[in-house]
Amino acid sequence: MRLIDANGEQLGIVSIQEAMEKAHEANLDLVNISPNAAPPVCRIMDYGKYRYDQQKKEKDARKKQKTMEVKEVRLGIFTEEHDLETKAKIAGKFLAGGDKVKVSMRFRGREMGYANKGRETMLNFYEMIKDQGNIEKQPILEGRNMSMIVAPKSEKDRQKEAKAARLAAEAAKKTEAEGEGASDNAQQSEE
Repeated sequence: MRLIDANGEQLGIVSIQEAMEKAHEANLDLVNISPNAAPPVCRIMDYGKYRYDQQKKEKDARKKQKTMEVKEVRLGIFTEEHDLETKAKIAGKFLAGGDKVKVSMRFRGREMGYANKGRETMLNFYEMIKDQGNIEKQPILEGRNMSMIVAPKSEKDRQKEAKAARLAAEAAKKTEAEGEGASDNAQQSEE
């Protein structure tokens, strides 16, 4: 087997007994880190400390990880405009908090005949919150329920939109300036 010492230096290819003796002399463990290699690779290390460091890294990674919840907002087919605005404010708060929003609608009895009206209501609702989120899953009818998922906009998306708005504003100023220049030229030619 190929042996690596505690400092990371390769000691070459040695027998199992010799590797175990060196590990015992160093008062450390002999760990097989690559059993499928030819020859297998073993390392002399403190295995307890290694496992502790790995667990600590995993714990830190979980701590830094942002868990995203899915919050639900229920709509009705014939929900009025004001009620939609109120629910849009609530959904906007959820999206600002970094959570996804599931917009759902249940069709009861004869309401199944108004599935298109329900889809229009959902898309109208999305138009109210499109500044805060993007549609992750389009409105789809599953049995008697229609649902749509809206995810919060990432920082990258917000930067793209800000850049596009800035460029549009610059283009508008430029055309406005050109329009004023053309009208000034027209007035001078009349005089």
